[in-house]
Amino acid sequence: MKSVRILSRVSLCFAALMSRQVGAASLEIKPGDHICIIGNTLADRMQHHGGLETLIYAKYPKHDLVFRNLAVAGDEVAFRHRSENFGSPNEWLTKTKADVIFAFFGFNESFGGEAKLDKFKQDLDKFLKETKEKNYSGKGAPRVVLFSPIANEKLNDPNAPDPTVNNERLKKYTSAMSAGAASNGVPFVDLFAISQQLYADAVKKNQSLTFDTLHLTEAGDKLLALEIFKALFAENPPAGDVEKLRAVVNEKNAEWHARYRTVDGYNVYGGRSLLSFPKAGPESPKITNREIMQEEMSQRDVKTANRDQRVWAVAKGGDLKVDDSNLPPVEAIQSNKQDVQPFLSGIEAIKHMTLAKGCVANLFASEAEFPELVNPVQMTFDTKGRLWVAAWASYPERTPTSTNGDSLLVFEDTNGDGKADKVTHYLDNLNCPTGFQFYKDGVLVMQAPDLWFVRDTNGDGKADWKERVLMGMDSADSHHTANSMVLDPGGAMYLSDGVFHRTQVETATGPIRNNDACIYRYEPLTHKFERYAPYGFANPHGRVFDYWGNDLITDATGNHTYFGPAISGHLDYPARHSDIKQFWDRPSRPCPGTGILTSRHFPDEFQGNFLNCNVIGFQGIFRVKVTEDGAGLKGERLEDLVKSDDPNFRPVAVNVAPDGSVYFLDWANQLIGHMQHHIRDPNRDHQHGRIYRITYPGRPLLKPAKVDGESVEKLLDLLKEPENDVRTRAKLELSKHDSAKVIAAVAKWATALDAKDKNYEHHLTEALWINQWHNVVNEELLKKLLRSRDYHTRAAATRVLCYWRDRVRDPLALLEIQARDESPRVRLEAIRACSFFKTSKAADVALGALDKEANPDKPDYYIKYTLDETMKALDKYLNQKPE
Repeated sequence: MKSVRILSRVSLCFAALMSRQVGAASLEIKPGDHICIIGNTLADRMQHHGGLETLIYAKYPKHDLVFRNLAVAGDEVAFRHRSENFGSPNEWLTKTKADVIFAFFGFNESFGGEAKLDKFKQDLDKFLKETKEKNYSGKGAPRVVLFSPIANEKLNDPNAPDPTVNNERLKKYTSAMSAGAASNGVPFVDLFAISQQLYADAVKKNQSLTFDTLHLTEAGDKLLALEIFKALFAENPPAGDVEKLRAVVNEKNAEWHARYRTVDGYNVYGGRSLLSFPKAGPESPKITNREIMQEEMSQRDVKTANRDQRVWAVAKGGDLKVDDSNLPPVEAIQSNKQDVQPFLSGIEAIKHMTLAKGCVANLFASEAEFPELVNPVQMTFDTKGRLWVAAWASYPERTPTSTNGDSLLVFEDTNGDGKADKVTHYLDNLNCPTGFQFYKDGVLVMQAPDLWFVRDTNGDGKADWKERVLMGMDSADSHHTANSMVLDPGGAMYLSDGVFHRTQVETATGPIRNNDACIYRYEPLTHKFERYAPYGFANPHGRVFDYWGNDLITDATGNHTYFGPAISGHLDYPARHSDIKQFWDRPSRPCPGTGILTSRHFPDEFQGNFLNCNVIGFQGIFRVKVTEDGAGLKGERLEDLVKSDDPNFRPVAVNVAPDGSVYFLDWANQLIGHMQHHIRDPNRDHQHGRIYRITYPGRPLLKPAKVDGESVEKLLDLLKEPENDVRTRAKLELSKHDSAKVIAAVAKWATALDAKDKNYEHHLTEALWINQWHNVVNEELLKKLLRSRDYHTRAAATRVLCYWRDRVRDPLALLEIQARDESPRVRLEAIRACSFFKTSKAADVALGALDKEANPDKPDYYIKYTLDETMKALDKYLNQKPE
């Protein structure tokens, strides 16, 4: 009798738990239901892991359910950031015929804290009431299930953010969601409590379920899916192996993702979708981008539905071969440009090039030897001296019926003759890989809307592991997708995003959103992501750092070339600079990429030259002498590095090789631009691409520095090399070593430096950058360099102070000293640093006021702040009361 009472109490406790988790009403799933998932990154990531969907398909194998994921990273219950004409949430729920809605909200809203909690409650109540009154499917009101955010996980990683403060807010917002769901009779699942228990269990196994404290790994998603299933249905998930089912679910989801999150949305449904082009010539009937691209979207819808059928078959225990023969047709169009010139061979094209005096070019690789080398868009050399290239064969994006995607390729010259003789496909089946950059033992690859961290874990030279480390990078125009991915001297990575975009990325400090173009700063080690330069660019495709860490930014479309520090990172227009002075007024546009030439293989007059690629009008690479100009820089055009009269010559990227030669990519395309020609104009080339190499025969090539596998001590000595690229590769290799050992070694190295060396101050600056790269704050070294005898070092240290602003003692007091510096460059960096503190909105406005108060008759006033002007702005900043 006693055992019966105990069992009864256990049953009652279990029932109470289920009631708390799901609410008064249990979830009913009916045959043929369309289940739509909406919400933030937690929900967005689910479509790539497939855990929850798979379990529900397995529970209802005969229901022929339809899942559609409509979540987007950064979404809130009352705010969904989308590019022009994307469609409203209700329109998409109607299109997908939602019978059941899984709604995941609360994380991004929680950063509003107590001040915004009541507003969130009102927004949530409105959303629930309005949604319950809809009839998206034509079969009646949708059944809504509300899910709280998961908790932030405490990771055993000193570089990871502390979840304590976020979890305090999340707990309050979860409580508010529970109450809101109850008052509206909506089932509620408390993922905050569930995830905390999962994290506690993981600690016992020495595991972690998130990679950044915020977002679940695939393993974490799998565990959460099991718990969500239990909460929804008050039973254990189906037993047995569901991996085959999960694989076909993810195949279906990938097809839907390509449709719902289509690249080039601005040309599919946005402003440029209505641009019309003659089908064959000026007198021919016209056709719009939208007409063709909507036909492609219809194909993607059918392809997704075809894969639904396979999911149903596998759920029932069988299988089905997907047959896409039922796709609706897409009208074939003719080019509106009939006077295209035939392609020259890669070698023949050299005869049409004019190079700077003393320089010669040779063909390193082309599509003739390597058919996969098509439309190369970015390149860089790794620590082994191999050339990595992102090849965008499907430009401007893959069609629904394409079978071959884009690739990340690795080229090698194994016999040292200056020509590639080996290529490895590191990563295939991509769509628009507009940029990449190395990080530790892997590569960060941009494939919008995600930034992937990709690794080769078995040593076969091909990627076999990946994690989506950033989500929500918009790609409304594939030309404008985040690109020019470069590393600063301190190890942060920058992504240059273009116009028409509505990017939103979730971070540990809240969602980062931006309209149109922006440059973002990302620290992959700490997962910090912030808007670095939200000035009103069109497309900031050119991005490079010089010897002292000064950044040069080129707006490809706007035809501007800027000295980066003048840009205030957190000021919004019009408070931010209404105009930014160019350091060089380039004579032609557009620019797809830039570089800095530092190589002793070339004569002195080439050292530090700014290299600016150009693909229309002038087709070549400008060479610019850069000199100091007050707080800023000044550019002077020199003899061009290379130019060509071949109309198909499109140099898009330039790099210095380990042997000191200069490599550049030739996009090799007859058509450039999305406005001038239809997005699917058949003359957009998908077969050509070249890599050229420029040398200076009158001088010896450099002996490539050995980097890969070298000791910490030997790598530190490479920081004394004058070539920027050598020092960067040394720091990349150092990032693979244990940080504690590196920091101890760099302290010893810095102490042993010769103070009489003319480059002593720069060597010390490199030591500071190594600390920054490994996320180790060295206040003693920072303060020493803030008072360096060299103003370049003081300016560089001020930038580091800006990025360490949340980890050093009394940073504003240090900044005030820098603002009184005799050097206008240092004062400029101090002003710029102010905008990144973002103590209050009023402080940002006070800083922005400097532009309005300065004399507009001085064209370069913004980079030559006087001491009085600097202190006036800083005083306004320091005297603001925190909001």
